[in-house]
Amino acid sequence: MTRHTLIAIFTPILLLVTGCGVNSIPTAEEQAKAKWADVQAAFQRRANLIPNLVETVRGAASSEERILTQVTQARADATRVTVNPDQLNDPAAMQRYAEAQSRLNATIIPLQRMQEAYPTLQSQARFGELMQQLEGTENRINISIRDYNEAVRLYNTEIRTFPSVIGARVIYGSQPMVPYQAVTPGAEVAPTVNFDRPAGNSQ
Repeated sequence: MTRHTLIAIFTPILLLVTGCGVNSIPTAEEQAKAKWADVQAAFQRRANLIPNLVETVRGAASSEERILTQVTQARADATRVTVNPDQLNDPAAMQRYAEAQSRLNATIIPLQRMQEAYPTLQSQARFGELMQQLEGTENRINISIRDYNEAVRLYNTEIRTFPSVIGARVIYGSQPMVPYQAVTPGAEVAPTVNFDRPAGNSQ
């Protein structure tokens, strides 16, 4: 065959293959995985802050040992539950991860309340700095989850629409990824707390 004949034969094939998502599908998949890594990094940053926060509170509010123990246990549980990139299409794995993070979030709320309950905590600059870092981390978590869910939406749309759906089914065997959803609506949002009990009352 002549060079022109080969070009005439293979050009339509190449265009068809390209149009079937050979490049766009893995690109969208890797983007979603990268965004998931950002989500995990944000949650890990929160987990890293908690031991310092707990120790700061323990010194000024020893009567709240039960709450501090709960926070520590919830943090340990949350760090044990992980989702690797190959599990992003597994709803059960994502559910377990979301539940663990939501439990940790719930235990942080009474820890935040202590700032108003104990004057000694309010006067500690270290506690205030840690709380600011925690609030900033919650914002990072929200942004990371939003970006991940958007990347998942784009990937899921890519593998379900023509012509990429051909490549998704025939070449890659692609499965939809699972967006991150908090177990309790708003659980990934940093809570706003009004504390009105008398100082020193741990009931």
